[in-house]
Amino acid sequence: MKVLVIDTALGACTVAAFEDDRPLLVRSETMDRGHQERLGGLARDVMAEAGAIDRIGVTVGPGSFTGLRVGLAFGEGLGMALDRPVIGLSTLDALAASIRGDGPVLAAIDARRGQVYARAFLDGVAQGEGRALTIPDAQALIRDLSRRGRVTVVGSGATVLAEGFHPGEFDLHPLPAPTAEALARLTRAAGAQATARPVYLRAPDAAVPTRKPGQPRPLRDGAPR
Repeated sequence: MKVLVIDTALGACTVAAFEDDRPLLVRSETMDRGHQERLGGLARDVMAEAGAIDRIGVTVGPGSFTGLRVGLAFGEGLGMALDRPVIGLSTLDALAASIRGDGPVLAAIDARRGQVYARAFLDGVAQGEGRALTIPDAQALIRDLSRRGRVTVVGSGATVLAEGFHPGEFDLHPLPAPTAEALARLTRAAGAQATARPVYLRAPDAAVPTRKPGQPRPLRDGAPR
């Protein structure tokens, strides 16, 4: 199976094509913002090398609200143009799949505001759904997982969660984003029902405007703001 994978949800802009386990072309640039400027060019290069593909995998979150929308819209548009299925990929599942080995794994993304997006895995099997957790709650989850073996924490939340633990108490893999290889494996393994819909684990930080453009600010103590 030949697949194209797209990831703009976290700290990288990645587009890659694989035929089964063999990479045809991988393009990935680490970045926190600006994915929309780079995505089209990277996709053009990869598609030129890959030729016809069987399906498209795109990360759907959790992650940056703007970033994941960029990749999702691009992937859906490409799938419509090529008449190919578009598979939604969880960033937490993809991060966990980016490391090899058995035992307990916590995929953790720094969600700011004292939280991480997290999902636990044991021997590759998810233990519950992804959640937005406070730092103390996520650290408590690591301690609970440690009863099942040495814990590996992967993702941008790894360094944040390491505070409060002794050095070397668990293994850290602070990846900014999933690997292209992990994305391709999940895309191949997914069923056709794995639709691409955005995954949000908390409300967006942006607030709805309380007044229309040009409308005067409300009065305070009889004077305009």
